[in-house]
Formats: sequence, structure tokens, C-alpha cells
Amino acid sequence: MNDATTLTRTAPALSPEALFAMHGRTALVTGASSGMGEALAKALAAAGAQVIAVARRMDRLEALADAHDGIVPVSCDLSSEDSRQALVAQAKDIGQVSVLINTAGVNATVVPAEQESAEALANTLEVNLLAPFRLCQAFGPAMREAGEGAILNIASISGVVGIGRIPQAAYVMSKSGLVGVTRELAAQWGRYGIRVNAIAAGFFQSEMTVDMYASEKMADWVRRGQCLPYFATPEDFAGAALLLTSDAGRFITGQTYAVDGGWTAK
Repeated sequence: MNDATTLTRTAPALSPEALFAMHGRTALVTGASSGMGEALAKALAAAGAQVIAVARRMDRLEALADAHDGIVPVSCDLSSEDSRQALVAQAKDIGQVSVLINTAGVNATVVPAEQESAEALANTLEVNLLAPFRLCQAFGPAMREAGEGAILNIASISGVVGIGRIPQAAYVMSKSGLVGVTRELAAQWGRYGIRVNAIAAGFFQSEMTVDMYASEKMADWVRRGQCLPYFATPEDFAGAALLLTSDAGRFITGQTYAVDGGWTAK
């Protein structure tokens, strides 16, 4: 097994064209049936990676795989430990996962904090925080053995700043925890060549936010909160994800990158 001593080295020079190349790597992306997860799965496959696309909706995953080379669909209910363990076993049969992107997430309730139910809190934390950590635990040892790996956790700007206007304490709790565990895993595993980073996602148009953007009042609130004058789409996160999982970002770890149109800059 590799240790900190054997991993101390000067990394080889990279040619500009090789910076974002993902050829020869197997990446696992959760939440890949729609939104950001789907966009990231497409981007990684286009960059040359073999992508294990994970979600509950197998029909959508199969359509994604049919439309894009290099994508392997695997169904999983991330709220279930048994289902997560089955996913790990299937993934290991497909290839050694060197890139893990934890995208899947839920927002069980949008209610004032005092009304958050124990059930909603438990479900939100299970999917948004515990599931990503369990997958990190499952795939981390093989990355350590290989002496390299990249983990990317998709958090939220609500995990780094207070929003208030959209009351979602359980969701905030889960994303804040994801930001914290990103730093801790980076600190623990960096000596083994494993990089762990997060994206703090701002507001963007997706299935989950259809109602919000359909409201002129809410859409204007989002627009005024940003520095940039246009709304984001899932594809706006692909570049940051490629940076943080490819050799282009090989000296970046323990960081949470806000991709938010400048929301947190104000």
C-alpha cells in the first residue's frame, strides 16, 4: 500500500492538450438521470472517461447511455445502504473508479426551521450527506492503493452562506456537512494522492427549480442576487467539474468552489 513517503514526488509536466483529458479513467456520477448529474456525466464521457451513471430512474439512464458513448447505466436508491452496497459491487465489476462525483441530492421540505420534521431531516441527511460519505469510504481505499483519485462533492451556496428567503434548514445542514467532510477527507487522504473538492452550486434551471423560475418574483430575486445577468443551466457546472477531477486541477484539494454567477461575491 502506498504511503506518504512513496508518494512524495514532482509531478510530470503536462501538455496543454492533456490537461482536461479523462481517457483511461472510470468515473462514477450519482444523480445522473437529470440536471447537473446528467450534464457532468456527458462532459466526462466527452472528455474520454468511462462513466458509471447512477440514479433511480433506469429508463432515463439507459436513454443517456444510448445517446452518448462511454456511459454505463446503473440503478441505485442512494437512501438505502443495501442499494449503495450493491452499487459499489457493480461498479467494481465495471472498472476501478478513480473519479467519484456525488451529485445526487434531495430537498425534502421548504418550510420554516421550526417546522422541519424528524422524518424529513433524516431523509435529507441520508441522501445528501451520509450517502456521499459512504461512497467515499467505499471507493477511497482503491484510490489510495493506486496512489491517485479525485472526489467531487456537489454542495450548495446555502452550505457556505445563509439564504433565508428559501427556508430549508435540513438541506442547509446537509450541504454544510458536505463542505466540512470535503475538507476533512482532503486533509486525511491527500498524502495518498487523493484529491477531494466540492462545488457550491448557485441557483440554476433544472427539474427541481421549475416552479421557482416560473415565478416572475422569484426569478427576479435570483437575478438580483447574482453579479451576472443571465440564469445558469446544468451545463454551466461542467467546466468546474472537469477542472477539479482532471489533471488540470491536480494541485487543488480541500476547496469548495462557488459556481454561482457571483451570488456569494456580494
